[in-house]
Amino acid sequence: MKITKTQVQVLHAPADEALVDVQPKSGGMRAFVTIKMQTDEGIEGIGLTFAPAMGLSPMAPALASAVEALCELTEGQDPMEIEAVMQGLKEKTTGSGPGGILTLAMAAVDMALWDIKGKALNQSVCSLLGGYRKRVPTYASGALMRPMNLEQLAEIGPALVQKGFKQMKSQMGAEDTPAKEVMRMRTLREAVGDDIDIMCDINQLWDVNQAITIGSRVEEYNLFWLEDVVAHDDYQGMARVADSLNTPLAAGEYVYGINPFRQLIENRSIDIVMVDLLRVGGITEWRKVAGMAEAFNLPVVSHLVPEIHIQLMGAIPNGLTVEYMPWTLRLFEETPKFVDGCLEVPDKPGLGLKFSEDALKQYAV
Repeated sequence: MKITKTQVQVLHAPADEALVDVQPKSGGMRAFVTIKMQTDEGIEGIGLTFAPAMGLSPMAPALASAVEALCELTEGQDPMEIEAVMQGLKEKTTGSGPGGILTLAMAAVDMALWDIKGKALNQSVCSLLGGYRKRVPTYASGALMRPMNLEQLAEIGPALVQKGFKQMKSQMGAEDTPAKEVMRMRTLREAVGDDIDIMCDINQLWDVNQAITIGSRVEEYNLFWLEDVVAHDDYQGMARVADSLNTPLAAGEYVYGINPFRQLIENRSIDIVMVDLLRVGGITEWRKVAGMAEAFNLPVVSHLVPEIHIQLMGAIPNGLTVEYMPWTLRLFEETPKFVDGCLEVPDKPGLGLKFSEDALKQYAV
């Protein structure tokens, strides 16, 4: 089998999709780049990546150009030999990465290769990667964001529980006093009760002292994890916070490629390894980080694209929970089923996904 051609498209899609009716509409748009990779045997693989910014990122055209260039380099190669193809791309683009646009573009190509391989062998990507389980816990993300006031937190949280979510993520980091930060967690915990897992994302907005001080004060609300409490590359600072708190620390979504995860893990900076499929460079690299985490007895959680991450999280024994962030749900004809607080691994070959042609036309740039 040989790769013959690839269609690359830039999309400008709505930034978010409300998980519950009481959630305020955020508005705004995000830029995505999709690919359809064709083979000489008629098998098509799909992949996507994103320009990480609100609105139509000025970098989206550059990202699309990078994806197109990489796809051209794959033409004539065997898509079944994924490691060989991806290593070849790294060699041909040496000095341009890792990190940034190159790694984001690599992710889309790698994704399409795995989709093709699964379809050719009539197996899901989850099965190709090991096939550990068919259902993975998932948590609601994007509904309890920083702009929500206390009254909205108290309303949206129970609505998510009513919908079937047993885990949900909120945010801190924007209040002007520690007391106000703490009140957000108190309000949400009182609203949803003690049986619901609450995660909290700081998005790198605290320094080390703030993280220790406020983190200590919210421990009574039994948070499932605190996420990205300080700058993503302050490995020693994170380690200080991790040593000071009982609440587990999660981080990893902001780093590119696999090497920073070694720093996070060896410095004991985190308790939970969060891997972003797009920033890490695709499925091939994602599974390497998951193996690295397993060697250190650490659990893995995903970031964004739950439609694809379910295949990966279902394949590993140390997968903890899938982030149910609805940024990309509307781009597919059918998405993984949400059942009893979990996502089910699709039983179709490859990624088990097909782009919605209506969405591609509607959001095309």
